Amino acid sequence: MPTISDVARAAGVSMSTVSYVLSGRRPISAETQARVKAAIAELGYHPHAGARALASSRTSVLALVVPLRVDVSVPVIMQFVTAVVTAARTYNHDVLLLTKDEGTAGLERVAGATMVDALIVMDVERDDVRIPALGRLKQPSVLIGLPDDAAGIACVDLDFAATAAECLRHLAGHGHRRIALVGPSPAVYERGTTYASRFLTGFTDAAAELGLDTVAHPCGPGAAGVRECLAEIDAELPEVSALVVHNEEALVPLLEELRASGRRVPEDLSIVAVCPRDVAVGLPVRLTSADIPAHDVGTLAVETAMNLLDGRRTPGTRLLAPTIVERDSCSSRD
Repeated sequence: MPTISDVARAAGVSMSTVSYVLSGRRPISAETQARVKAAIAELGYHPHAGARALASSRTSVLALVVPLRVDVSVPVIMQFVTAVVTAARTYNHDVLLLTKDEGTAGLERVAGATMVDALIVMDVERDDVRIPALGRLKQPSVLIGLPDDAAGIACVDLDFAATAAECLRHLAGHGHRRIALVGPSPAVYERGTTYASRFLTGFTDAAAELGLDTVAHPCGPGAAGVRECLAEIDAELPEVSALVVHNEEALVPLLEELRASGRRVPEDLSIVAVCPRDVAVGLPVRLTSADIPAHDVGTLAVETAMNLLDGRRTPGTRLLAPTIVERDSCSSRD
């Protein structure tokens, strides 16, 4: 494996000159830079990560904190992870994954050991205990989510309140007046996860604005959770004609339960789902959906982190507008 000494010898310069070319900490003539870079390319030299970090005070690593629990859709979470990793590579950064169950200790461990340049944190709760800890770190941080108090911290996310309103407007435009929300697992609401509460608030407010008859119920995991949720909806809102489903894990058992009970989609019951596009089109019925823009959110989180690292000011909160894509799960009601 070639060393910095080999590069210096091939370029006819000192090792310190090679180091300055790599770090950019001193001006080096264009001719000398060209010789050094040509030698690096010819030899296939890669600077040692630890040495590079010491020289530049940068690690070229971002931390990403993800939730891995039984009540989250791991395939959806991995779409965000893929987006962050892909965007980070465009800035020559790698990504260190942490799980949310490490809490503040995990954040302080990687930040205190100077293992990362910045942190991106998912699965934000209303009064998230990690936020005060992030404020004490020297590294900048970005939330994928929106706490109740976002002062002083960068946040990026889908606008879930606006998404709920757009789902209801879409169904109301098809003539539906009795609409139910199949929400996330009860545990998601109990934790105070804000994407769920923001969506529920948007749903409730838009229903009142549009004059719709609605109910909202959390949906527990599996077929049993779906059956219980549907039974509660039918009891509270007879002749419900449409569902908004904000629970990716419920979609497969929901369609199976509806088919088993003889309810056709969309003839008997229209559905708008909140989920990534590949989920919506990969089911027996191609679902009309408010697409979760995992790629856009993950990319924007990385761009925001890099701007903060470079000392550039960024908007405190960036919420992406929803997009409804019509497919095969909505029909009109007279």
